[in-house]
Amino acid sequence: MTKAERALETRERILTAACEVIADIGFESISMRKVAEHAGVSKALLHYHFDTREKLFAEAMTHSFAQTGKDSGDEAGSVPAAVALARILRSMLPTDAELRQDWKLWQELWVRAQRDAAARHLAVDLYDQLHAWVGAAVERGIASGEFRDCDVAALGTLVLALCDGLGIRLMLDDPRVDLSTARATIWRTIAPVLGVPDAFPEEV
Repeated sequence: MTKAERALETRERILTAACEVIADIGFESISMRKVAEHAGVSKALLHYHFDTREKLFAEAMTHSFAQTGKDSGDEAGSVPAAVALARILRSMLPTDAELRQDWKLWQELWVRAQRDAAARHLAVDLYDQLHAWVGAAVERGIASGEFRDCDVAALGTLVLALCDGLGIRLMLDDPRVDLSTARATIWRTIAPVLGVPDAFPEEV
């Protein structure tokens, strides 16, 4: 392993540890020491890669966001557009332990964004990326004739709003909203716009 590869591996380990610690105890309670211990590195090495908690938090959020979408994309249009969109919706809801951790990070970001300009800009940037992710799937479906022509930007805003609202209910373990209900609610809302059946696609 080269020096550059070792540095990259260490950076990845630190970011993974930071995501886990922030999700576990919240950003306001973390220290660089706690993250270093969790990552199995020295505090000095942690500071070599990230000199402030704020930079570490921003990088951890970006890392978490990238990991979320890594395995849920549609390689070269290999599945129907409806299935690709359903996969995206699954990744945008707290559907398993890993995604619940991601949601905890998002909740930390929402809180920080209320009083920190850098966090606010980061949140808006990540939402822009989510819009682009949803929009690309919808545009492919329109181009292939699978979806009805529609206002892609408006639909993206609707999808994100539904995922945020229902995702919060899932994080709260609200007995009125389970995963199947959340998925069905989102799909029934957007299906008429897309001109597709209102049953959530099974192949996800």
